[in-house]
Amino acid sequence: MFDTRPDREAEVVLVGRSNVGKSTLMRELTGHSFDTGGKPGVTREPNHYDWTAEDFVITDLPGFGFMSGVEEGRREQIKTDIVHYLEAYAENVLVAILVVDGKSVIDIIDRHSGPEEVPYDVEMFHFLRDLEVPVVVAVNKMDKVDDEDERLDELCERLGLYPPWQQWQDTIAPISAKRGQIEPLTEAVRTHLHEQNRDDLFTFF
Repeated sequence: MFDTRPDREAEVVLVGRSNVGKSTLMRELTGHSFDTGGKPGVTREPNHYDWTAEDFVITDLPGFGFMSGVEEGRREQIKTDIVHYLEAYAENVLVAILVVDGKSVIDIIDRHSGPEEVPYDVEMFHFLRDLEVPVVVAVNKMDKVDDEDERLDELCERLGLYPPWQQWQDTIAPISAKRGQIEPLTEAVRTHLHEQNRDDLFTFF
Protein backbone atom coordinates (compact mmCIF):
# COMPACT_ATOMS: atom_id res chain seq x y z
CA MET A 1 0.00 0.00 0.00
CA PHE A 2 1.29 3.46 -0.87
CA ASP A 3 1.75 5.54 2.26
CA THR A 4 3.29 8.71 0.85
CA ARG A 5 0.05 10.68 0.58
CA PRO A 6 0.06 14.11 2.22
CA ASP A 7 -2.78 14.66 4.68
CA ARG A 8 -5.06 16.66 2.38
CA GLU A 9 -8.82 16.71 2.21
CA ALA A 10 -9.29 17.22 -1.55
CA GLU A 11 -7.54 15.21 -4.26
CA VAL A 12 -7.51 14.73 -8.02
CA VAL A 13 -5.88 11.50 -9.19
CA LEU A 14 -4.39 10.43 -12.51
CA VAL A 15 -4.61 6.74 -13.32
CA GLY A 16 -3.79 4.73 -16.42
CA ARG A 17 -1.53 2.24 -18.11
CA SER A 18 2.20 2.72 -18.36
CA ASN A 19 3.40 4.93 -21.21
CA VAL A 20 0.14 6.74 -21.94
CA GLY A 21 1.57 10.14 -21.00
CA LYS A 22 0.37 10.56 -17.41
CA SER A 23 3.58 12.22 -16.28
CA THR A 24 3.55 14.61 -19.25
CA LEU A 25 -0.02 15.53 -18.41
CA MET A 26 0.91 15.99 -14.76
CA ARG A 27 3.63 18.39 -15.86
CA GLU A 28 1.13 20.32 -17.99
CA LEU A 29 -1.32 20.59 -15.10
CA THR A 30 1.18 21.55 -12.41
CA GLY A 31 4.02 23.22 -14.31
CA HIS A 32 6.28 20.92 -12.34
CA SER A 33 8.54 18.18 -13.69
CA PHE A 34 8.57 14.76 -12.13
CA ASP A 35 11.13 12.06 -12.76
CA THR A 36 9.81 10.03 -15.63
CA GLY A 37 11.69 7.19 -17.15
CA GLY A 38 11.88 6.35 -20.80
CA LYS A 39 10.75 2.84 -20.06
CA PRO A 40 7.38 1.74 -18.68
CA GLY A 41 6.85 1.13 -15.02
CA VAL A 42 9.41 3.66 -13.82
CA THR A 43 6.87 5.45 -11.64
CA ARG A 44 6.44 2.87 -8.87
CA GLU A 45 5.18 5.17 -6.14
CA PRO A 46 2.57 7.91 -6.46
CA ASN A 47 3.80 11.38 -7.35
CA HIS A 48 1.95 13.93 -5.22
CA TYR A 49 1.86 17.60 -6.12
CA ASP A 50 0.78 19.30 -2.96
CA TRP A 51 -0.84 22.67 -2.38
CA THR A 52 -0.67 22.97 1.38
CA ALA A 53 -2.51 26.27 1.60
CA GLU A 54 -5.45 24.94 -0.38
CA ASP A 55 -5.67 21.57 1.38
CA PHE A 56 -5.45 20.00 -2.07
CA VAL A 57 -3.22 17.47 -3.81
CA ILE A 58 -2.92 16.14 -7.36
CA THR A 59 -1.66 12.55 -7.44
CA ASP A 60 -0.16 10.67 -10.38
CA LEU A 61 -0.55 6.98 -9.55
CA PRO A 62 1.89 4.44 -11.03
CA GLY A 63 1.08 2.94 -14.40
CA PHE A 64 -0.61 -0.44 -14.47
CA GLY A 65 -0.86 -3.21 -17.03
CA PHE A 66 1.88 -4.80 -19.06
CA MET A 67 5.37 -3.40 -18.56
CA SER A 68 8.34 -4.87 -20.32
CA GLY A 69 11.01 -5.95 -17.89
CA VAL A 70 8.64 -6.00 -14.91
CA GLU A 71 7.63 -9.45 -13.71
CA GLU A 72 3.95 -10.28 -13.44
CA GLY A 73 3.88 -10.51 -9.65
CA ARG A 74 5.21 -6.97 -9.36
CA ARG A 75 2.72 -5.72 -11.96
CA GLU A 76 -0.16 -7.31 -10.06
CA GLN A 77 1.10 -5.78 -6.82
CA ILE A 78 1.14 -2.30 -8.35
CA LYS A 79 -2.42 -2.78 -9.59
CA THR A 80 -3.56 -4.02 -6.18
CA ASP A 81 -1.89 -1.06 -4.49
CA ILE A 82 -3.66 1.35 -6.87
CA VAL A 83 -7.03 -0.28 -6.17
CA HIS A 84 -6.47 -0.12 -2.41
CA TYR A 85 -5.38 3.51 -2.61
CA LEU A 86 -8.48 4.49 -4.56
CA GLU A 87 -10.74 2.59 -2.18
CA ALA A 88 -9.08 4.18 0.84
CA TYR A 89 -9.36 7.76 -0.43
CA ALA A 90 -12.48 7.58 -2.63
CA GLU A 91 -14.28 10.09 -0.42
CA ASN A 92 -11.46 12.61 -0.88
CA VAL A 93 -11.10 12.21 -4.64
CA LEU A 94 -13.07 14.95 -6.38
CA VAL A 95 -12.16 13.74 -9.87
CA ALA A 96 -10.21 10.80 -11.28
CA ILE A 97 -8.52 11.32 -14.63
CA LEU A 98 -8.14 8.02 -16.48
CA VAL A 99 -5.44 8.61 -19.11
CA VAL A 100 -5.47 6.45 -22.24
CA ASP A 101 -3.45 6.53 -25.47
CA GLY A 102 -5.86 7.63 -28.19
CA LYS A 103 -3.81 5.95 -30.88
CA SER A 104 -3.71 2.45 -29.35
CA VAL A 105 -6.49 2.24 -26.75
CA ILE A 106 -9.07 0.50 -28.97
CA ASP A 107 -6.57 -2.14 -30.11
CA ILE A 108 -5.43 -2.73 -26.54
CA ILE A 109 -8.99 -3.05 -25.23
CA ASP A 110 -9.98 -5.42 -28.04
CA ARG A 111 -6.87 -7.53 -27.65
CA HIS A 112 -7.65 -8.13 -24.00
CA SER A 113 -11.37 -8.74 -24.40
CA GLY A 114 -11.93 -12.43 -23.85
CA PRO A 115 -14.89 -14.11 -22.19
CA GLU A 116 -13.01 -14.12 -18.88
CA GLU A 117 -11.24 -10.80 -19.30
CA VAL A 118 -12.19 -7.22 -18.79
CA PRO A 119 -9.49 -4.89 -20.14
CA TYR A 120 -7.74 -2.84 -17.46
CA ASP A 121 -8.91 0.50 -18.85
CA VAL A 122 -12.56 -0.52 -18.95
CA GLU A 123 -12.28 -2.20 -15.56
CA MET A 124 -10.71 0.90 -14.01
CA PHE A 125 -13.38 3.16 -15.52
CA HIS A 126 -16.20 1.12 -13.99
CA PHE A 127 -14.33 0.57 -10.72
CA LEU A 128 -14.03 4.33 -10.23
CA ARG A 129 -17.69 4.84 -11.07
CA ASP A 130 -18.62 2.12 -8.59
CA LEU A 131 -16.68 4.08 -5.98
CA GLU A 132 -18.83 7.08 -7.00
CA VAL A 133 -15.74 9.00 -8.05
CA PRO A 134 -16.39 11.26 -11.08
CA VAL A 135 -14.19 10.03 -13.96
CA VAL A 136 -12.81 11.95 -16.92
CA VAL A 137 -11.13 9.84 -19.60
CA ALA A 138 -8.24 11.89 -20.97
CA VAL A 139 -7.73 10.49 -24.46
CA ASN A 140 -4.12 11.51 -24.99
CA LYS A 141 -1.92 11.69 -28.13
CA MET A 142 -4.91 12.68 -30.29
CA ASP A 143 -2.53 14.64 -32.52
CA LYS A 144 -1.51 11.22 -33.89
CA VAL A 145 -5.10 10.13 -34.66
CA ASP A 146 -6.68 10.80 -38.07
CA ASP A 147 -10.29 9.70 -37.57
CA GLU A 148 -10.83 11.44 -34.25
CA ASP A 149 -14.65 11.24 -34.02
CA GLU A 150 -14.74 7.61 -35.10
CA ARG A 151 -12.04 6.66 -32.59
CA LEU A 152 -13.79 8.46 -29.73
CA ASP A 153 -17.15 6.89 -30.62
CA GLU A 154 -15.50 3.46 -30.54
CA LEU A 155 -14.02 4.22 -27.13
CA CYS A 156 -17.45 5.24 -25.83
CA GLU A 157 -18.85 1.92 -27.01
CA ARG A 158 -16.09 -0.02 -25.23
CA LEU A 159 -16.76 1.91 -22.02
CA GLY A 160 -20.49 1.30 -22.21
CA LEU A 161 -21.34 4.91 -23.09
CA TYR A 162 -23.75 5.52 -25.93
CA PRO A 163 -22.10 7.34 -28.88
CA PRO A 164 -21.70 9.96 -30.25
CA TRP A 165 -18.89 10.92 -27.91
CA GLN A 166 -19.80 14.61 -28.08
CA GLN A 167 -22.61 14.07 -25.58
CA TRP A 168 -20.06 12.91 -23.00
CA GLN A 169 -17.81 15.94 -22.90
CA ASP A 170 -17.72 15.87 -19.11
CA THR A 171 -16.39 12.28 -19.38
CA ILE A 172 -14.41 11.99 -22.64
CA ALA A 173 -11.66 14.58 -23.18
CA PRO A 174 -9.46 14.35 -26.31
CA ILE A 175 -6.10 15.95 -25.57
CA SER A 176 -2.45 16.13 -26.59
CA ALA A 177 -0.47 16.66 -23.39
CA LYS A 178 2.86 16.91 -25.18
CA ARG A 179 1.54 19.80 -27.26
CA GLY A 180 -0.10 21.44 -24.28
CA GLN A 181 -3.57 20.94 -25.77
CA ILE A 182 -5.53 19.93 -22.69
CA GLU A 183 -8.49 22.37 -22.66
CA PRO A 184 -11.18 19.67 -23.10
CA LEU A 185 -9.78 17.98 -19.99
CA THR A 186 -9.64 21.11 -17.85
CA GLU A 187 -13.20 21.99 -18.91
CA ALA A 188 -14.43 18.51 -17.93
CA VAL A 189 -12.59 18.59 -14.59
CA ARG A 190 -14.05 22.02 -13.82
CA THR A 191 -17.55 20.71 -14.50
CA HIS A 192 -17.09 18.05 -11.82
CA LEU A 193 -15.42 20.44 -9.38
CA HIS A 194 -18.30 22.89 -9.82
CA GLU A 195 -20.83 20.15 -9.07
CA GLN A 196 -19.02 19.59 -5.78
CA ASN A 197 -18.93 23.30 -4.94
CA ARG A 198 -15.17 23.49 -5.43
CA ASP A 199 -14.87 26.37 -7.89
CA ASP A 200 -12.03 27.55 -5.63
CA LEU A 201 -9.85 24.88 -7.26
CA PHE A 202 -10.39 26.21 -10.80
CA THR A 203 -7.05 28.04 -10.52
CA PHE A 204 -5.32 24.67 -10.85
CA PHE A 205 -7.15 23.60 -14.02
